[in-house]
Amino acid sequence: RRKLVGDLARELPLAGAGRELGVVLCDLDGFKLYNDAFGHPAGDALLARLGQRLHDAIGSSGSVYRLGGDEFCVVAPLGAGGIASLTATTMTALSERGDGFDVGSSCGGVVASGDVTTVEEVLRAADQRLYASKASGRRSAGRQAADALLQALHERQPELHDHLHGVGDLVAAVGERLGLSAEELDLLRQAGELHDVGKVAIPDSILSKPGALDEQEWEFVRQHPLVGERIISAAPALAQVGKLVRASHERYDGSGYPDGRAAEEIPLGARIIAVCDAYDAMIGPRPYRLGMSEEVAIDELRRCAGEQFDPAVVDVFCELHAQATADPQRSASL
Repeated sequence: RRKLVGDLARELPLAGAGRELGVVLCDLDGFKLYNDAFGHPAGDALLARLGQRLHDAIGSSGSVYRLGGDEFCVVAPLGAGGIASLTATTMTALSERGDGFDVGSSCGGVVASGDVTTVEEVLRAADQRLYASKASGRRSAGRQAADALLQALHERQPELHDHLHGVGDLVAAVGERLGLSAEELDLLRQAGELHDVGKVAIPDSILSKPGALDEQEWEFVRQHPLVGERIISAAPALAQVGKLVRASHERYDGSGYPDGRAAEEIPLGARIIAVCDAYDAMIGPRPYRLGMSEEVAIDELRRCAGEQFDPAVVDVFCELHAQATADPQRSASL
């Protein structure tokens, strides 16, 4: 790392429009699993092979650094392919597959300019892009796990599967209007789609009962957010989704379940899910009743604002619904 900082300090003043300098920061994906499976001596040998492969790929035009553990960095002048080409070359070199393992890399690349950027800023920017790359990979893994759970729900209860997809669309629209980031929206949509996954543990005789539930049956129902969190959190990439699912049946006045949380104690994403879930459930048919009209469902949301639902979320939902009613093509999900 000291060598990298020193080299960058000398190279940055020379960088400019006529000589663009690329900096690519990387760490390995799957290396811990490799170490666990084959032992640390094998892991050390793998690091040596990958480091040599990266050195050969970059050649004499640039420099390669190992910063510690499974972190590497490349500094090199950019060619016609720019930073994308340098990043792709780096990722290809830092990969190896074999029987029972698949080691790759996540990378963050930046174009450094001595006129506007210090060494610290260059490394910080590369580190932020590396983190974003790894986060994107985690979201991809989470999306695959979520899709598997949704397919399991579809096989068991197709109507519940359709309801969950509907809630996912609604929460994404409301979350976007409330200014959530792209990453937060991704988590929110998955939580909306999976908020009732714990119902796989509820007997069909209760889920499909045509009449009112007794207290013992309700106790089964009240456990499903906890069951859902346990199921979802078995996939590490969905840990944050599991927390939203656990809180998705809390009420704004604190009378919900399973934890009795109230108002701002309930995560915003869970408060959004509660409103969207209730609306989609009200307009959809159930074993014990036909669905309400959209107008009646909206009135019910407004009536329960401040008690069951966050009033601010209800206001945004109703605003979006009014816009969609006036212009159906503007927001088909509402």
